[in-house]
Amino acid sequence: MELPFYISFREFEKNYYNNLEKWFEKYNNTNEIDFLKNMAEMYKPYLSYSCNEDQLQADAAIKVKNCFFPYVENFGISFNIDESSKNATTKMSNVSEWKTITMMEYAQHILDKINDHFHRNHTTLKENESILDYINNYEVIMSNQKTGYCLDFDLHQQTIPFLKAYLPLLGSTVDITLYRNFHFSVVRIADFIDQKLKSVEAFDQGIYSELKSKALVKIHMQDHSFLTVCN
Repeated sequence: MELPFYISFREFEKNYYNNLEKWFEKYNNTNEIDFLKNMAEMYKPYLSYSCNEDQLQADAAIKVKNCFFPYVENFGISFNIDESSKNATTKMSNVSEWKTITMMEYAQHILDKINDHFHRNHTTLKENESILDYINNYEVIMSNQKTGYCLDFDLHQQTIPFLKAYLPLLGSTVDITLYRNFHFSVVRIADFIDQKLKSVEAFDQGIYSELKSKALVKIHMQDHSFLTVCN
């Protein structure tokens, strides 16, 4: 069963028991803890633990490879250079760097790719189709561009639930207000999940517990590396 992803806490809360009922209909040998753990996995990538505040915080970002291609390719310029010439010792090559962007920026990039696909092929959405029908189309998502983000299709799979909930059915621009709502809602959703787990005595399996543990381990490793260097 594909659990729905919610941008709004109100929608998440309103549909909680309805989704739980569907879960039990699909998986009658499971319990509410299994349901909550599956939901936790969906929202965990968009959260982090704040050591200063001792609480969860929204962290809806993704790392992508930002690619820079040769200047001559970008502008369609070509040179006839004698390869045996001493002047041909320098060869331009592709350059890339990792960049962290928000999920709103990522969603806009995917939306741009889809609209660019239709523009380049002089086509439009078919009847009964929407933008969502193309968010996981390999040809569209992995189309080569002169410059810009070079996406990892496997990593892209992890963003599909969010994109389904956030991207518009039609159009070329994402909704900033909707994203702001998600930014505030995702922490409330995580708290809701953790409180439910606490009520069934499984709080240690919650989002807060896991992300806090990972954050403390990371800090410990950084401190150990620092002491090693200093000594």
